[in-house]
Amino acid sequence: MRNGDAAAPTRPRVRTGLIGAGIGPSLSPALHEREGAAHGLDLTYRRRDLDVLGAAPEEVGTLLARARDDGWAGVNVTHPCKQLVLRHLDALSPDAAAVGAVNTVVIGPDGSLTGHNTDWTGFRDGWRDGLPGAGTGRVVLLGAGGAGAAAGYALARAGVRELQVVDVDAGRATALAASLAPHLAPGAVATGHPRTALETLLPGADGLVHATPVGMAEHPGLPFAPELLAGRPWVAEIVYRPLDTALLAAARAAGCRTVDGGRMAVHQAAEAFRLFTGLTPDPARMLAHLAELVTAEQEATRVA
Repeated sequence: MRNGDAAAPTRPRVRTGLIGAGIGPSLSPALHEREGAAHGLDLTYRRRDLDVLGAAPEEVGTLLARARDDGWAGVNVTHPCKQLVLRHLDALSPDAAAVGAVNTVVIGPDGSLTGHNTDWTGFRDGWRDGLPGAGTGRVVLLGAGGAGAAAGYALARAGVRELQVVDVDAGRATALAASLAPHLAPGAVATGHPRTALETLLPGADGLVHATPVGMAEHPGLPFAPELLAGRPWVAEIVYRPLDTALLAAARAAGCRTVDGGRMAVHQAAEAFRLFTGLTPDPARMLAHLAELVTAEQEATRVA
């Protein structure tokens, strides 16, 4: 170093990642690393893909312990480990306990493992941002899987008066409705219904939350006949790849207010980033990054 030169400042180092199956295409690494760079962090976000590692979902505890041993600040957890990881944790946030699933694990300085669920806050914040003033009298939730459970919990906490859960597995819809009932406001109700009931439930509803895989690049199409949108409910989409799904296009054509799944994806990532780093992320910046990443992915697919 020459006389008078100042040493370059060392950026704080943060190590995080994602555990799940088939996560090679995940955009989470780029989202977290870009936001980390904006905050002056040396942040890396690594994938621990069960398929690549040849690991069973039940080995999530081993992968979590490895992350702790490697000095990671925390990990995100996705399918199929969001429930399996529960037994390996030292503590749960109240909301993660209520949802019954964990998608974010914070590793404390003492090595403790605390589970959080940022999917529900991701849906809540994305929904509020994208559909301010949305009616909450009667809402239909299509899909009772993990994403549906998180969205349903957010809707219950938001004061929905009647939440109608619809799924191809009527038993799963009924079970989710029962688990959400304690979180509803006094006098509000949640009920479970088979997929065939959608035709009678959707007309007249204030809103629809779509939480099935239909519309993803791997599962193109519509989850139901677009004529059911004639009553113009607001529509919240969970799918974010592509950002503009066939359902959203049909909903706009029917005059519905809509919000895409990118907002949920960004807000859940932003809250996980905050938990990992203690810093306040910029969701608007992250949303712009997501749109850029999805567009680049779509362009690459067309070229290929």
